[in-house]
Amino acid sequence: MFIQTESTPNPATLKFLPGQTVLDLGTADFPNADAAQKSPLARRIFAAGGVTGVFLGNDFVTVTKAEDVDWPHIKPQILGAIMEHFQSGAPVIDGEGAPNGGHAAHFDGEDAEIVRQIKELLDTRVRPAVAQDGGDITFHGFDRGIVYLHMQGACAGCPSSTLTLKMGIENLLRHYIPEVTEVRPVAA
Repeated sequence: MFIQTESTPNPATLKFLPGQTVLDLGTADFPNADAAQKSPLARRIFAAGGVTGVFLGNDFVTVTKAEDVDWPHIKPQILGAIMEHFQSGAPVIDGEGAPNGGHAAHFDGEDAEIVRQIKELLDTRVRPAVAQDGGDITFHGFDRGIVYLHMQGACAGCPSSTLTLKMGIENLLRHYIPEVTEVRPVAA
């Protein structure tokens, strides 16, 4: 098994490409080792040491390291953990728990159509681009012109995430959906 790595806009995060499907549907974000209990793969990666976050996408694993750790010191252990996991045949996520796929908030009336348009633009134009950088973005709400989004994986804590939200995503949404006036980040 050959695992490729790619840098991301976030210097504390690397994207690992194992050359096979990681998650069939959605994404899974593990911002700390305690959150990783339902994922044998994420637990192995955290056990490598120096890891502060693991994010799983369709065909990639994004790993965020601690500030006081250098990539050359932990990258071999992370590569080994990913390789061992896929060779073991263990599931990526235990049980039937569905990975993240977005926010399940329900909207009625006029906002329902706006929210549908926002989600469609996020799914078709934004999420594929963000996934290339090793992250994901999920919709968390719409209220009086303000869209609330949560950034995950390499995007969480990335120095350019504010620029991505304001200059990229906000401009895109405002262009296609005049009711959108602002985009704001939310914590999980």
